[in-house]
Amino acid sequence: MKSIRQEFSVRFAYDVFFTENLFDPANRLLGDFLRARVEPGVRKKALFVLDQGVLDAHPALAAQIPAYFQTVPDYDLVPDLLRVPGGEAAKNDPTLLDYLVEAVDRYGIDRHSYVVGLGGGAVLDLVGYAAAVAHRGVRHLRIPTTVLSQNDSGVGVKNGINHGGKKNFLGTFAPPSAVFNDAAFLRTLDDRDWRSGIAEAVKVATLSRWVRPGPSISATGLPTSSNT
Repeated sequence: MKSIRQEFSVRFAYDVFFTENLFDPANRLLGDFLRARVEPGVRKKALFVLDQGVLDAHPALAAQIPAYFQTVPDYDLVPDLLRVPGGEAAKNDPTLLDYLVEAVDRYGIDRHSYVVGLGGGAVLDLVGYAAAVAHRGVRHLRIPTTVLSQNDSGVGVKNGINHGGKKNFLGTFAPPSAVFNDAAFLRTLDDRDWRSGIAEAVKVATLSRWVRPGPSISATGLPTSSNT
């Protein structure tokens, strides 16, 4: 039987920025990032989803984010800053996924706009998954707020929620458009959060040091060492 072989590859690249006080009017990092992606004749939107725990620790965010976007031309901030619980609760409640997907539809978030997740790793997993499945993928930005998420889930490409008692049973591989690591969010964390985040960083660094690629094949067909 005859067949036609289909092949494709998709290359993604995105920046992980490091800053402090991201929504300070004097900090133009996020604004410059968005302005650099303005398209002629296209009015873009930004829909924020906030980790309630982060908002409790940083209540000024509710006013800082709208004030910051007043200085970003060609972008409309969705006035409703969505709030979801932090931690695994964000990934255990299927109604939260429906809530976010319905918000994408209700506020007209298209592929020119951004869904912005701000919070710990679980919230970013939920937001990234909602962005990946709505319209078969809308752009999303990550603002991780814990030590762990700033060196793990917040900077990776995995998204997902728990389902049927299984962790991350539903998910996607969908990279963010960019990641903004803001050191100011880390100052309200307790010692336990710092220890768990640093332990993850050490684990990843250790694995990266000792996991080596296998031998490659030279033009002569003989194995060559790749440990150089």
